[in-house]
Amino acid sequence: MTFGFAPSAASTSTSAGLSAASATPVARMLEPAEWAAAGIPLLRNPREVVSGLHARHRPQPATAIVAVLDPDERLRASASFVRRPVPADGWMFRNALLAQLRRVIPHDLRRRTPVRTAVLLYCRDGDARWTEEDGAWMWGLRDACTLHGLRCGAYITLTRDGWQVLGEGRGGRRPSAHSAPEPFAISEAPPPPPRTGGAASEVLRRAAAR
Repeated sequence: MTFGFAPSAASTSTSAGLSAASATPVARMLEPAEWAAAGIPLLRNPREVVSGLHARHRPQPATAIVAVLDPDERLRASASFVRRPVPADGWMFRNALLAQLRRVIPHDLRRRTPVRTAVLLYCRDGDARWTEEDGAWMWGLRDACTLHGLRCGAYITLTRDGWQVLGEGRGGRRPSAHSAPEPFAISEAPPPPPRTGGAASEVLRRAAAR
């Protein structure tokens, strides 16, 4: 003989709701109004940033470029990767962006206030109108920046119509998703000075003296 409890209508509906939520990960996204109200810092020269990243990474549709800018809007690091053909999921996008940030630049979690800003350029098919996929990228960028100690910067789409900074209404026709890179490079911060001191540098100094 087996004893048990029959599920109530409330628990059945709750389970159905959880299953539906897990089946629609696109819920982890930000609407344009939410993004615009988040206080994202404006780029002083968005076309320079877009053209520089386009020339450096030459993205094709489904390519994401995450870049870290210093307070003077000079490039400190950037990385590009191709989006996997899976449903749009802000959590997965967050993990992908965070992995790239950890690969190219140390975190700033020890700072009380972030000084560097991460921006995301996403090259995709379709027109410039906002999509749920864009909302998932916005959610992922914001969360990745928090976990890496960075300010969340602009989200920029690159489509056949050109580029557009979502939430700001700024954009241009070139570069576009299918245009050739322009002879234009984003300004880069000078590399950090080499570290000195320690046993290794002392060995090198003695070797040079010989």
